[in-house]
Amino acid sequence: MADVFDSVVGQPEAVAVLRRAASVGRPGGAPAHAMTHAWLFTGPPGSGRSGAARAFAAALQCEQGGCGECRSCHTVLAGTHADVRFVVPDGLTIGVDAMRALVLRAQGAPSSGRWQILVIADADRLTEAASNALLKAIEEPPARTVFLLCTPSTHPDDISVTIRSRCRVVALRTPAVAAVAAVLAADGGTDPATAAWAAAAAQGHIGRARKLATDEIARATRQAVLAIPRKLTSLAACFDAAGELVTATERESADEYSELSAKERDELATALGAGGTGRGSAGAARGSAGQLKELEKRQKTRATRAQRDALDRALTDLAGFYRDVLVTRLAAPVPMVHADATELTAAAAQRWAPAATLRRLTAVLECRDAIAANVKPKIAVESMMLTLWRG
Repeated sequence: MADVFDSVVGQPEAVAVLRRAASVGRPGGAPAHAMTHAWLFTGPPGSGRSGAARAFAAALQCEQGGCGECRSCHTVLAGTHADVRFVVPDGLTIGVDAMRALVLRAQGAPSSGRWQILVIADADRLTEAASNALLKAIEEPPARTVFLLCTPSTHPDDISVTIRSRCRVVALRTPAVAAVAAVLAADGGTDPATAAWAAAAAQGHIGRARKLATDEIARATRQAVLAIPRKLTSLAACFDAAGELVTATERESADEYSELSAKERDELATALGAGGTGRGSAGAARGSAGQLKELEKRQKTRATRAQRDALDRALTDLAGFYRDVLVTRLAAPVPMVHADATELTAAAAQRWAPAATLRRLTAVLECRDAIAANVKPKIAVESMMLTLWRG
């Protein structure tokens, strides 16, 4: 890697701001006001918010401002730097106890790097109490501590106005399809044609594009989603399709985290002395029940989040299909999202008027919003399927 910011795709303006800030305090660097103690990375899903924050953290710790080759850069990017902590919630929220502990650790002086850095990948998942704990730390920051927060937007539902007002905002955008395709091809193992297809199908979402390019299960799930409109021929078919979609995304998310969950259970059992025969083994076994229950609770909330994320990816694919139908019907001069499904979109464009297609697209987007608002996925998807059938 020539530079830590090479991984930040399609964000030249943001990268320029971050490079300038990372140069503060170095010979020939920017003036002190270019750097601040709290940053808020915003942008749509797939824009690379957490990746940009990680690259910035590496640049701040690197003596050359992000060379990509030194030990500081490598350890930050790998998540093992002693003075950089990454907060990625296992469940649906980040609680106040966890945030207080992290803030307390961030108060100390750096042990080996230039800064103490706390990166919160999903700051929109902070509970109200956790937000208040973080706000107090941001209002009275230690001299060598930096907070990097990532949220979908600066809306009060995503991040409190008071926290936002104390942060410098770095607004990211959805990367161009060509930029994402170039990254996939540069990663190695992905031919240019597959990279271009995956980037277009993922609608600029970098992580989704990588998954489509390399994961056969993800490609099969996408094909099943694109086949849904043809299956909606009756009321019973709507409910069947809803059940199949929810079950498929549950299975996809379970496969993704099953190995991790099993490893966590084994590690906890070992730490608690599973299989021990010594004098205290019986008491240790009785005392382990609470810790096992807590682990199961964390794993359950993580599974819920993972399933909703998988379902949201499927709904994004479905929304892309209806968008393509509308583009085809109106002969709009824009690229197709699902360029490999033109026969399906052409057939649908002949059957549906633009207004009917727009209603279907709206139904998919409203389903995503409903699930984000904690409506039970099956109920939200069933309601969407009925609207798609009726048009």
